[in-house]
This record gives sequence, C-alpha cells and structure tokens, in this order.
Amino acid sequence: MAHRELSQDPMYQLLKHGQIEEFNERRAAGEECSLESADLRGVDLRTLDARGLNMADAYLRHADLRGVDLRQTILEGASINSAKISGTYFPASISAAEITLSLVHGTRIRVRG
Repeated sequence: MAHRELSQDPMYQLLKHGQIEEFNERRAAGEECSLESADLRGVDLRTLDARGLNMADAYLRHADLRGVDLRQTILEGASINSAKISGTYFPASISAAEITLSLVHGTRIRVRG
C-alpha cells in the first residue's frame, strides 16, 4: 500500500506537529483537507474535529484517538493498530469486530454497506 504524498500539505503538517487546535480552526474557516492515505502514526489526535474528514486508507498505528468522534469520518481501509481508542465513537457502519481486528492485528477497516 502506498501512502499519498502529503508531506507538503500545510493542514497535514499541522496534525503531524500536534497543532490540532489550529487545524480545527482552519477547517472551521473553510480550509479543505483530505487525509486519505495519510501516515499519522503516533500522532495525538484527541481534540481533533474529525467531522467530514476523509481518512480512507490512513495509517493510524499508535495514534491517540481517545474521545474523538469519528462517526462522520470516512475510515474505509484505515488501520488503527495499537491506537488508543478509549471513548472513541466509530461510524455505525463499522462493526466492533472490524475495530478489534484493526486494533489488535492491524487489518484495514472494512465498512459494511
């Protein structure tokens, strides 16, 4: 699996450097951002406003997602291996078994239709 080149995207850089508040503010002001295939390993995303984000195929190994509301986030193909997910809301279209498989074994999340 190849990760899309996001290294120069300013919104992506905000997340990679822990500037979640500024990321949220800029998105609220209308700045677009796609995190499709993003490498967010180990990033602390606890205060991320993930509504409407495309995080398909994102790599979230060891990311801190505690308390994040992902119910309106595209997660098809994302991997959350060893992520911190206490209190995280996931879309209803993703089963608990899928979440567990991805969390424990690193499988890509499949969304049921």
